[in-house]
Amino acid sequence: MRKLTYFIACSIDGFIGDPSGDAQAMYPFVDEEFLAFLKEEYPETISTPGRRAMGLDHLPNRKYDTVVQGRVSYDIALEMGVTSPYAHMREYVASRTLGESPDPNVTVVSEGLLGTVRALKAEEGNGLGIYLCGGSALAGELIDEIDELVIKTYPIVLGSGMPMFGSGFAVGEFTLGEVRTFKNGAVVRTYDRKR
Repeated sequence: MRKLTYFIACSIDGFIGDPSGDAQAMYPFVDEEFLAFLKEEYPETISTPGRRAMGLDHLPNRKYDTVVQGRVSYDIALEMGVTSPYAHMREYVASRTLGESPDPNVTVVSEGLLGTVRALKAEEGNGLGIYLCGGSALAGELIDEIDELVIKTYPIVLGSGMPMFGSGFAVGEFTLGEVRTFKNGAVVRTYDRKR
């Protein structure tokens, strides 16, 4: 069984962006040290255009070979003219309104998202898992399928905004794994779901 990992950036108070979902306040914390960590541990989470701009196209996928993202996250790429933001992986976009995919590498899932994710998790493994890229509503919809959390917490407080999980109240327990701290105050914590 392949793992579904919610790999997400957030503020100290648990928001992944301002009320509209804009996360630009977190960008300054992706400094040289933090970027070196991403390149070494999670290079596939850097978008294909980002990898190309930094000369990182040669880096192999280390953790994931598939990405699932919501329409709002995907729209950020589309607004920049990028139809396949993670071309180095299989891409799935959950959207009830997008219609036909604008790119042959992107599969639009308009119905049966839960079944699609369960089928991806049940695939024969090659040692790589599934990267849940966001956003909040998608994570809330798939919360029971999430096996691992990798939370990149930046040292800012937003006060209000888009929560990490756009879902109703329910207690889900996870076990703390690795914790990594950075000079700029960022912390990356890994959690495994207790089953």
